[in-house]
Amino acid sequence: MWHLLSLDAPTVAALWTWFLAQACHIRLPLAAPVAMALAVWMLYAADRLLDARVLDTRRAGATEELEARHLFHHRHRRAFLAGMALAGVALVAILPRLNSEAMRLYRVEGVLLCAWFLVLHATSSAHRLPKEIAVGVFFSAAIFIPTVAREPGMQLRILPAAMLFAALCGLNCLFIYAWEHDGAKARLAHATTRFAMDHLAALACAIAVAAAALAVLDAPAPRLVPAACALAAVLLLVLDRYRGHLSRTDLRAAADLALLTPLLLHPFLR
Repeated sequence: MWHLLSLDAPTVAALWTWFLAQACHIRLPLAAPVAMALAVWMLYAADRLLDARVLDTRRAGATEELEARHLFHHRHRRAFLAGMALAGVALVAILPRLNSEAMRLYRVEGVLLCAWFLVLHATSSAHRLPKEIAVGVFFSAAIFIPTVAREPGMQLRILPAAMLFAALCGLNCLFIYAWEHDGAKARLAHATTRFAMDHLAALACAIAVAAAALAVLDAPAPRLVPAACALAAVLLLVLDRYRGHLSRTDLRAAADLALLTPLLLHPFLR
């Protein structure tokens, strides 16, 4: 249910927003991770409702194109729409409590994200776009904005960690895509996505090694952030190794569960 209710991504987003700030010795107000969770939940719920629109066409084979999360959102679309409206009201009430510089950066990202949504859901060529890579970039940027907005001088210092986290989020999406699609459907993906899917294990190992090296060797960087990325990449590799023992829905939920590695490193925060 954590996955079907679209609560997995908001949990990951809120946790990493808080964890990054703590690792950089910055105290964020509670409003920051709460606003992050609300905004991400609304985006993911909207994305899944939009994906499920094919069910309204009653086209043959429409159900086979979707996953359990899409069917669940379509079945309970009225409840999700009502929940999104309430979340929107709560988000509007919280936004004035956020840092003004963070709001400026979020407005820029919001415009880019809206443009991406339009291209993704309103064009016939959407399947040729590297959706997984874009998700990693947008997700990572949103999580790093609250910390960067409060300490602009940290931008270059945490840039390698931000790039690693974006790569990790993209890797998470690529593993999920590979697990949920057979070879024929996967061939419809963007060429960049196809190449990455053919080398998932190597990509995961590269991210884990790079993150571990950054955690050990790069003293100016907050070490716990790349350490959490390295652990998550290893967990995704383990999930891929034993993917045959889980249903596709459980595997999808476990992929996001693997991104909750900051919980394991919480005792090391100072």
